[in-house]
Amino acid sequence: MDSSRQRTADFAGRAALVALFGMLATIKIFGIITVLGKPQVDFLELATHVANLAFVVLVLTLAIVRLSPQRGSEGWEPWLSALAGTLLPLLFLVLPPTEMGPVFRAVALSLIAIGWLLSVYVLVFLGRSFSIVAQARRLVTNGPYGLVRHPLYLAEEVAVIGVMMLYFSPAALAVAAVHWLFQLRRMTNEEKVLRAAFSEYATYATNIPKVIPRFS
Repeated sequence: MDSSRQRTADFAGRAALVALFGMLATIKIFGIITVLGKPQVDFLELATHVANLAFVVLVLTLAIVRLSPQRGSEGWEPWLSALAGTLLPLLFLVLPPTEMGPVFRAVALSLIAIGWLLSVYVLVFLGRSFSIVAQARRLVTNGPYGLVRHPLYLAEEVAVIGVMMLYFSPAALAVAAVHWLFQLRRMTNEEKVLRAAFSEYATYATNIPKVIPRFS
């Protein structure tokens, strides 16, 4: 992709991210207001909304200030996979919530809050290298990226598992499974771009596991 097309694509990507995550931030703010307006505030549910809002606002900020890409993916498949991986969890909202006991619900909400808080932590290290579609801006290997190569996807999936539990059903399991398949595809696309952009990535990938940390 030539430089002018790359700049145009990057600007379009920034605009789309600002629009999408600006809308999601607005939805989350209304969610927080709804929880606070209940006669008895569920503080665990409130924590999930606040953690998710923090993640969305951070993504929105990084989308505006992120670095220009040194290299991008070719073709439509990486864009479609990135879009599916980002938006598929919204399908949970069309499913009926599951009747569950307080312990099961507490576990689900805790996973959601932990997943979004971990995602915020990862984004702090990723910083201006953040992107939705596979692009190479700056190689990050410290912090959580010193444990696994794709910590953001791992953290997001913790939250997705929690949401899946709230809507637990064969359909919810299918959404979570398909979502993870798209996330795996996004990892493959990202690694292809990073290997082409950074010669040191091959050594990094040899020493650092993909998504499951090694604590030995």
